[in-house]
Amino acid sequence: MKGLYKFSGLLIALQIVVFCSFAQTQDSYEYQSEFTWGINKNTYGGLIGGFVFKKAHKLSDKVLETFGLELMNVKHPQEVRQNSNQTGNFYIYGKSNYLYAVRLQYGRDLILFKKAPQQGVEIKAVTAIGPTIGVVAPYYVEHASDGGFVTIREQYNSSIDPSSIYGPGRLFEGLGESKLQLGANLKAALNFELGTTKNQVTGFEAGFLLDAYANKVILVPTAKNYSIYPTLFLTLFYGGRK
Repeated sequence: MKGLYKFSGLLIALQIVVFCSFAQTQDSYEYQSEFTWGINKNTYGGLIGGFVFKKAHKLSDKVLETFGLELMNVKHPQEVRQNSNQTGNFYIYGKSNYLYAVRLQYGRDLILFKKAPQQGVEIKAVTAIGPTIGVVAPYYVEHASDGGFVTIREQYNSSIDPSSIYGPGRLFEGLGESKLQLGANLKAALNFELGTTKNQVTGFEAGFLLDAYANKVILVPTAKNYSIYPTLFLTLFYGGRK
């Protein structure tokens, strides 16, 4: 009888071990691909610098191949918002052009610390490179005409009297007059993934990005303008994996 009890106990223990092993396998933190999107804050952007989209799939247990798209609004370091004397509306004095950066990126993510199932942090070293398409759009302001009876909306230039400015032009006004400026970008960062489930991706990425254009991009004609934009950034991201 004791032998039967021992055998029964051994069988139950074996079943528990098998069940736990199966559960651990089902709940492991293995994945083959992931897609994330995020909101970016950087040293050449405003409150929100832009948006980031990234697709990655594993080449090995430690390395992921990545394809990225970034849509950014790049500002001049000396841009300052002012109040209109006429209306109190905000506009950017001296600004003549917007710069929207469309960055295509190809890179590698190296997993430095792998995340345990449903806990901890996964840390990756991120590198990427690719072309940048700079969309240079005129910055419009609304100001009083010489006679003062009507208002005119046009691209800002130094001949416009600041005291006659009512405010900025309409949203996306002048976008159809945009010119393209070609360049390239290089990114290096650390990625911290904090998600609590194996199918969810949540975290942040912090690092350095360099944008370089073939020619200077004139944003504020009265200030020094640049063709190279070194940027520190922080991106909060969310997504999924499978």
